[in-house]
Amino acid sequence: MEVISLLIGTVILRPYVFTFLAIYLFIASQQIGWTRTLIWTVTAYLVAFACEYSSIHNGFPFGIYYYVETTRNQELWVAGVPFMDSLSWSFLTFTGYTCAWQLVAAWKGRNGQLDDAAYQAVRRSPVILFLGALITVWMDPIIDTVALMGDRWFLGQIHGWPNGGEYFGVPLTNFAGWYFVTAVTIGANQAIDALLNRSDEQPSRPGIPYMHLGGFALFIFLVGFNLFMTGWLREWTLFLAGLPFAVSFLLVSWHILTGSGFFAPHLAVPPFPERSTEPT
Repeated sequence: MEVISLLIGTVILRPYVFTFLAIYLFIASQQIGWTRTLIWTVTAYLVAFACEYSSIHNGFPFGIYYYVETTRNQELWVAGVPFMDSLSWSFLTFTGYTCAWQLVAAWKGRNGQLDDAAYQAVRRSPVILFLGALITVWMDPIIDTVALMGDRWFLGQIHGWPNGGEYFGVPLTNFAGWYFVTAVTIGANQAIDALLNRSDEQPSRPGIPYMHLGGFALFIFLVGFNLFMTGWLREWTLFLAGLPFAVSFLLVSWHILTGSGFFAPHLAVPPFPERSTEPT
């Protein structure tokens, strides 16, 4: 009963986290189906928790940092790590993954839309692991810097680095840690996806209009929320440092996606080639 009470307290204390979680669950379920979405959520949580637990004890992979246990009796903690912190990695990693999937598919289909098999196969390619992790890390200079100021807004002071860091108090090891967590999460889910693909039918293209672009909407929500909080705190130097990360990614994405017809409500499925009636 205490765990349930603390879990309810987590939702009440962190409603914005669960709003992002709900958006992610909806988008992911449309793109990869509920089975893969639930697996993604669990694996992302476990990988993130293991890395966060490791970092507060030995510094790998984020660097040595600590959690401030002021909310220990208000929300759920697991072995010294806030539950919501590890859970957040489900939507953070999926954002990078699905944006990378659509960008690579758009690039490959710039001379003509990919068929279903090719479009779905893209998500298991090694380049998605590399690019998806990079996109997730691209959000970190916006997210972790304002999180360090949590005592000045409703997040609360939840963590810190005892020795500070090179980027507005965040050490470079943290960015490496973000890449590591995301790459491991994407790689694990790509492997599981390949196994599932042997025994069940692949998810079809999303039926809801524009749902294939849901990851970009999630990117905008995440970075927009954190940039808004940065501006609300009047940290204009930090705001102006973070804004180019968001704008550059969106401009590059816009260029790639518009060149491949990915801004249509639904991705077009190429028709089967007509059989020639001429003798060969």
